[in-house]
Amino acid sequence: MATEDTNIQKIENMGNIELTDIVSEMENAYIDYSMSVIIDRALPDVRDGLKPVHRRILYAMHELGLRPEAKFRKSATIVGDVLGKYHPHGDTAVYDSLVRMAQDFSLRYTLVNGQGNFGSMDGDSAAAMRYTEAKMAKITREMLVDIDKNTVNFVPNYDGSRNEPTVLPARVPNLLINGGTGIAVGMATNIPPHNLKEVVGATIALIENPEITIEELLKFVKGPDFPTGGELYNIDNIRQVYATGRGPLVTRAKAEIIERGKKGNAFDIIVSEMTYQTNKATLIEKMANLVRDKKLDGIKDIRDESDRDGVRVVIELKSDAYPQKVLNKLYKLTDLQKTYHVNMLALCDGIEPKTLSLKQALQYYITHRKEVVIRKTEFELQQAKDRAHILEGLKKALDFIDEVISIIRGSESKEIAKVNLIKRFEFSQVQAQAILDMRLQTLAGLERQKILDELAELVLLIQELEAILASEERIFAIIKNDLQEVSDQYGDERKTRVFKEDLGDFKETDFIPNEDTIIILTKDGYIKRVDPKEYRSQRRGGVGVSGVKTRDDDAVSIFLHTNTHAKLLFFTNNGRVLKLKAYEIPQGSRIAKGQSIVNFLELSKQEQIQSILPTEDSPNSFISIVTKLGIIKKSAMSVYANVRKGGIIAINLKDNDTLIQATVTCPDDDIILFTTQGKAIRFAQEELRPMGRTAAGVKAMTLKSDDTVLAMQTIRSGDEQGWLVIATSYGYGKKSKLSHYKVQKRGGSGVKVSKITTKTGPVIGAQVVTSESKELIAISLGGNIIKLNIQKDIPTLSRDTQGVKIMRLSQDDSIASIAVTTEDEPEEETE
Repeated sequence: MATEDTNIQKIENMGNIELTDIVSEMENAYIDYSMSVIIDRALPDVRDGLKPVHRRILYAMHELGLRPEAKFRKSATIVGDVLGKYHPHGDTAVYDSLVRMAQDFSLRYTLVNGQGNFGSMDGDSAAAMRYTEAKMAKITREMLVDIDKNTVNFVPNYDGSRNEPTVLPARVPNLLINGGTGIAVGMATNIPPHNLKEVVGATIALIENPEITIEELLKFVKGPDFPTGGELYNIDNIRQVYATGRGPLVTRAKAEIIERGKKGNAFDIIVSEMTYQTNKATLIEKMANLVRDKKLDGIKDIRDESDRDGVRVVIELKSDAYPQKVLNKLYKLTDLQKTYHVNMLALCDGIEPKTLSLKQALQYYITHRKEVVIRKTEFELQQAKDRAHILEGLKKALDFIDEVISIIRGSESKEIAKVNLIKRFEFSQVQAQAILDMRLQTLAGLERQKILDELAELVLLIQELEAILASEERIFAIIKNDLQEVSDQYGDERKTRVFKEDLGDFKETDFIPNEDTIIILTKDGYIKRVDPKEYRSQRRGGVGVSGVKTRDDDAVSIFLHTNTHAKLLFFTNNGRVLKLKAYEIPQGSRIAKGQSIVNFLELSKQEQIQSILPTEDSPNSFISIVTKLGIIKKSAMSVYANVRKGGIIAINLKDNDTLIQATVTCPDDDIILFTTQGKAIRFAQEELRPMGRTAAGVKAMTLKSDDTVLAMQTIRSGDEQGWLVIATSYGYGKKSKLSHYKVQKRGGSGVKVSKITTKTGPVIGAQVVTSESKELIAISLGGNIIKLNIQKDIPTLSRDTQGVKIMRLSQDDSIASIAVTTEDEPEEETE
């Protein structure tokens, strides 16, 4: 201790040395360093959305005259100018910032127009600054507009040799439209980019209604709009982010499953839009590593076919792969799906970092623009007053021009002449100087009139500018007009699609109207949804209209009339069941081919959909399943309540048997089965006891060796006065009374429903209809569709008849399926 005191005494004796506590000194120094990083480097200003380095680059380009219409200049020139005048840091940092402002995959609205190699989404670096060239982008002009009219504050640069702006006038809300990222000391910012039109709309709405809520602002700003496009999910998360200024947003790349080859047994996943800030080359490498490490099955090849026109990553799948399952794994394991963590932290008032809600960010921007407009108006007002003051002096001098000339000629010097003019006419110093500088040509009559006209215009301008400054309403009107002009000139449509719901079922569920729809599925697995109004009524015997465009070797297999809100169960020939909602099937025109069903369901190569069943949430309902060999089973609706995305077993099938159809039945229903050879059996549902989902079922009908079950229908309680409509493959049809089909015991051979001949072909469809049933829709293998009035166009005949011609078919065509609607439309002539 004595030694330490002696050392301190020696230091004090050295003179001019002040002792301080090292802990306190380190704390103060660290705080100073932190604030320097926060204010001078890492965080954008809420007013113009720029960090100091970006602001200095744009201002240096402005001083160099690199406007949008100017010629390009070497990037090295710009970087050198920024370093020498405003930003005494490393040239790499400045050039990297310049490069980012020129990348259309980094900024939603680029601020620099670059020429040369400015990098790519694959992580490629830009060429050296001596090779690339740059100038301002067109929208950048709006960032700097009126900067020479005292609209913003200027401060000395680092060496005091010149001044630089502390903020730009920013006629565009750059913080929100381009976003920004930055890591400071103890804090970070991550602001996503947005669509200009939407942000302008929200800003104008806030000006008009300062009490507007976040919910109301969301009517304008749908969500972030990334330059790379992609998809954004969950409106609740978006609402939370905009209300609090922080939170996660789930984004996805745009990926589609596309058929590969003519046979339709293989598929590709095509990625055409990436998630924001994703390195495409690294993503592809990650996919390849997952395949190599056996963590991802079903992928045959991965190719990057991207070019200057856009992104295209092709993921070629094996023929036995489940396309949707592979895509879901890619979403889970790679950056095809990623979470963007928003933290809207920005500098407010130039010095204070704050986390801002959407409304607060807009309010700060409006306040900034209000100040800019006021300062610009004051500047123009002062200029107008100064000029008017000079013109008033010139006017007075011209009124007494002879005396003015005499005073000037009689003065010994210019300075004495100025004094004499001020003394005689009470001119100001500025006016007297202007008179002395006046040219003789001003004495001409027209020149004199020009002075008078200009003075009159300035008087009106001064009145107008003073009126603007006196009215906050007019100031806001100017702000709104400026914003609208910017939006009209530079605004564009959204690139990122926003889906309101979470990714629980990976489906788009925007507000879908509950309306009638027709679902068509072909044998090769192409499915679409069609508005029933596209098929008009015709008289029997017509050829129909084209209902679906199929390939030569394809044909329609299922034709279902339902509504868009229906929950659909898809039963396959292998005895599995999968689920989908009707509105999740894309709607197309009546002649459209549709999309492959593997885009929506995980099917194996050998699986085919045999039955599509609209279900209802009724605890008393059952689902009955029948097989080709006449086996039937019913299970409670509840056992299908939790169908997994990959499907579940619906029935255990015996060898050589396949699932034919499933239908919803109620306790009092009768069941009627039909065979291709024109036989039918009707029995009470109570003969079937409920079974478990994986049960094998019981015998429903005894079949001949050459016969198979075609379809199953239910006869509701009270439908006894209805009819049974039968259609055969060669276009014959009829209806017969249900009372002709007596209830039998399950397991019998049934009764004849139609006379089958070589002219009629086998039975292809049967429907139970009532007085409420209006129209029968028949579709052929070739894709033609006809709508017939059930009561007028289809005759009532006995069971053992062949029926009449209901559809005229070409030689190589036949009816594929039939459906019944309850809509009533005006009848039209045969087409």
